[in-house]
Amino acid sequence: MALVAGVDSSTQSCKVVVVDTVTGAEVRTGRALHPEGTAVDPEAWWSALRAALESADGLGADVDAISVAGQQHGMVLLGRDGRVLRDALLWNDTRSADAARDLIGELGLGEIVARTGSAPVASFTGTKVRWVRDAEPDVVPAIAAVALPHDWLTWRLRGFGPEGESPLGPVLEELVTDRSDASGTGYWSPAADAYDLAMFEHVLGRPGREARPDREAEGEEARPDAVVLPRVLQADQAAGVVHGSLTASGEGRIVVGAGAGDNAGAALGLGAEEGDVVVSLGTSGTVFAVAADAVADGSGTVAGFADASGLFLPLVATLNAARVLSSVAGILGVDHDGFAELARAAEPGSDGVVLVPYFEGERTPNLPTAKASFHNLSIMSATRQNLARAAIEGMLCGLADALDAVRATGVQPRHLLLIGGAAQNAAVQEVAAQVFDLPVRVPAPGEYVARGAAAQAAWALTGSRPSWTLDTVEDRAVDHRPVIREQYRAAVGSLRL
Repeated sequence: MALVAGVDSSTQSCKVVVVDTVTGAEVRTGRALHPEGTAVDPEAWWSALRAALESADGLGADVDAISVAGQQHGMVLLGRDGRVLRDALLWNDTRSADAARDLIGELGLGEIVARTGSAPVASFTGTKVRWVRDAEPDVVPAIAAVALPHDWLTWRLRGFGPEGESPLGPVLEELVTDRSDASGTGYWSPAADAYDLAMFEHVLGRPGREARPDREAEGEEARPDAVVLPRVLQADQAAGVVHGSLTASGEGRIVVGAGAGDNAGAALGLGAEEGDVVVSLGTSGTVFAVAADAVADGSGTVAGFADASGLFLPLVATLNAARVLSSVAGILGVDHDGFAELARAAEPGSDGVVLVPYFEGERTPNLPTAKASFHNLSIMSATRQNLARAAIEGMLCGLADALDAVRATGVQPRHLLLIGGAAQNAAVQEVAAQVFDLPVRVPAPGEYVARGAAAQAAWALTGSRPSWTLDTVEDRAVDHRPVIREQYRAAVGSLRL
């Protein structure tokens, strides 16, 4: 049995799945925790990756390829000796919010979106780089390379790293990334399929250049002051091989795939293709679609990312998703099953009751100081059943608005994949088919980011994208009830925000 390994190096933990290359059947798994916080020493990720691999029985003779998908946007700054210059700022570190506003003020939102596909926000790598320039100017001259979490882990797997602490040393020209993760930096263009080096220089105040391992062999001299940016690999390209010191056999024969950002990894793990929309119900919510063409949304609502298959991944994020349900369940004094039972006992539209679910403010629409509110309560409608159902309807209406924004860029979705912990709730599944005007498929629970990385490893190994069967727990035909979104729009429109 030929096996491949996929890694999901997320904010909270590192997960490894080892699967059959042909069928995609899961053979074994491993897991290790990451430290908490929004600024983390990348060495913690490296330790967690090795621990997770060990708990999955390591990289033995039966594993032929591996690939790493990771949390997007994290900023890893390297010196010329390959050492990390400061703790990596993660996607959820918001200290760079002012830097994002400054960039928009300097260049204009329209120009930035046209050049990079996305509006700068605090989560993006580029705004974090600008924050370092402004807040830690002493660090700037020492920066020799800027990488993302999955880039750095891929580099370490191949034997590169800090001088004196890694088998092959600090060869920065060997840094690689992929289109999906590069598109979340804010200085790479999905439309041009290339770094916008002028944008990078504007952000940091120093020039950048793409890594080229053959540069010296070709006699080409690089600017000594240029910051190295990882070489961008295509979906089926291999980054190299795992260094023999990290394998059970001691041989460098295990192929390393290009890697990916986490959302793109999930799309690949789900087998999503052009026209598929994924709605993820986690702590926050995301809506992303696989599209044939690059997207540049002038409003800044939709991030015009690339995907991990060679296509594109327009994405919208919301702040309020699964926690909306747990918050209202707490108010009602019920557990998840009791909450679902209450919601399913109410009629579509909740007798007019609407929850605007901005418990944590909101990112889409951009209302950081907004709060949640129930609307249209009366003596007759203020029942526990209606409150429960209104919570689900409100959460999903916010995500349906996000899907409308994706559609407005020209994407034409054909069906919807509903994932995340809350997607397993029977009431959520029922209401989703009524809120969205698309067929709804609920895949079986799984580590889809890691499975996407495994699919990418198999692709790099065999030269063909695998076609693994997606196990589903629910398929629902369209049961669209327009009244739900009509009520929601009226309630949101009545707010003074």
